[in-house]
Amino acid sequence: MDLFLICDYAISHTSLKGLPRGIIEPKSDLELKPLWSTTSSQSKGDVSSTHNLLAVPVGLKQKRNVNTIVQKFLKENFTVILFHYDGKVDGWRDLDWHNKVIHIVAQNQTKWWFAKRFLHPAAVSIYDYIFLWDEDLGVQHFNPRRYLNIVKAEGLEISQPALDPNSTDIHHRITIRKRTNKFHRRVYDSRGSVKCSDDSEGPPCSGFVEGMVPVFSRAAWHCAWHLIQNDLVHGWGMDMKLGYCAQGERSKKVGVVDSEFIVHQGIQTLGGASVKKVVHLDSVFCTFPSLSVFAVYIPLVFIS
Repeated sequence: MDLFLICDYAISHTSLKGLPRGIIEPKSDLELKPLWSTTSSQSKGDVSSTHNLLAVPVGLKQKRNVNTIVQKFLKENFTVILFHYDGKVDGWRDLDWHNKVIHIVAQNQTKWWFAKRFLHPAAVSIYDYIFLWDEDLGVQHFNPRRYLNIVKAEGLEISQPALDPNSTDIHHRITIRKRTNKFHRRVYDSRGSVKCSDDSEGPPCSGFVEGMVPVFSRAAWHCAWHLIQNDLVHGWGMDMKLGYCAQGERSKKVGVVDSEFIVHQGIQTLGGASVKKVVHLDSVFCTFPSLSVFAVYIPLVFIS
């Protein structure tokens, strides 16, 4: 059992003492289960020794791009969960993989809102790595398997693929791809108000990944989930704090992978001037492939 789960179990032990010994199951996962168990499905078992998760907030306007991303990750046996912030989940049903991924719908909510509520460490404890990505990413030059091989070999607990220099929206030089590198952990820059040198030990010079495309190890996500505040909306500045969850020195455990890079298209699809200050959320829908729609109605009001 994961060390963190042992600690959580110890804390809640008094409330569980009424349960028979051996029945307690402190964790879950996002793997889809058949409605009816058959001999063939039982014999198949779990053929994969590793599990990885891709979670993306999506809107129908970015359907073509998201389709490309999801297909690439499904080929590498990733579990995929889509957070529909525009409520238009029916618009995805024509895609071949629609019934192979999990769809969660909540109107006008952000990535961090979804992650805090649906990616609890106990629910994602079987996944070795969790990709919490935005939807406006070009993945033509990215391969998930090769990426994870580098991350594991270099001991990176928190990472991101480098950004193509031709990306539309680049905020920090450390995220830009270095063509001759396999990966890098820091950047050197004498320009601007922030000077980055060998003496720089923190973001944005070293130990930094950007909030649009982070990749977490299981242990790092357990920490990061607790770092996310319950009222966090857009997550601005969140990436500056992720180094606290590096499971060691952030200058060594956080890095940017250059050989597997992406293009950030910088398309803003959620929010803007047309969104009202007060958003009324009447219901949260959780839909699962091959099942009837399951709805949990929660009367909530969120102030953004």
